[in-house]
Amino acid sequence: MTGIEAAAPALAPKKQWLTATVREVTDETPRVRSLVLDVPGWPGHSAGQHVDVRLTAPDGYQAQRSYSIASAPASGTITLTVEMLPDGEVSSYLAGEARVGDQFELRGPIGGYFVWTPDLEGPLFLVGGGSGIVPLMAILRERAANMMMLRDGGAKGAAQPASLLFSSRSYDDIIYRAELERLAGQGGGLTVTHTLTRGAPAGWAGLSRRIDAMMLTEHGFAPDLMPRIFICGPTPLVETVAFTLRELGHGPKLIKTERFGPTGK
Repeated sequence: MTGIEAAAPALAPKKQWLTATVREVTDETPRVRSLVLDVPGWPGHSAGQHVDVRLTAPDGYQAQRSYSIASAPASGTITLTVEMLPDGEVSSYLAGEARVGDQFELRGPIGGYFVWTPDLEGPLFLVGGGSGIVPLMAILRERAANMMMLRDGGAKGAAQPASLLFSSRSYDDIIYRAELERLAGQGGGLTVTHTLTRGAPAGWAGLSRRIDAMMLTEHGFAPDLMPRIFICGPTPLVETVAFTLRELGHGPKLIKTERFGPTGK
């Protein structure tokens, strides 16, 4: 994952490496796992931020990658959801070998550009591709947590309608499928739309093509509503969606993007 972020202050203090211990492992899809971590000294994070993970081999060799945080700030936990990539030095361990009790180094939170907080006004439109759903899921989880607090004076931005347009290769590749269905069924103004790009199973009632202008128009919000737009996924998807939304009249300053290298989507 490589975010598109504002430049950090020249004298910003360097974040320290912390020790993360795997508390829980969940298989999300055949190629994607979520790791719930205990991280003593963790300072907290905002929905949309990421961390650096560093692995050190017995011979001293180190490999480092960046991963979005999947958990909501309100949860008080750190969850990373990682897709196993071909020849991925770090992802092959996190998504394939890591077990409860394992430890590795983690640094963060990082990023202030691709961030949603409940005090932001306006509808929320999220567009994701593949594992690009991870920071968007942190946003949806934070929104859901704040919806529960509205009666006690919570931020009103969480009460704005939200729409997620999520592109996956196949039905079995839909990350967080059950949780997304549950969140959409809670009556909190969230609509979730799936589209599959590499074939749909028998009886599939959803969309089965790549994201296009018609899809963005039918499942997003009109430009005059000034929705907050967050797009995350492979670079071609992110660039195409961002360009199309600008062509449809959405303000560039309301469109936030984060992208990662090609995954074949």
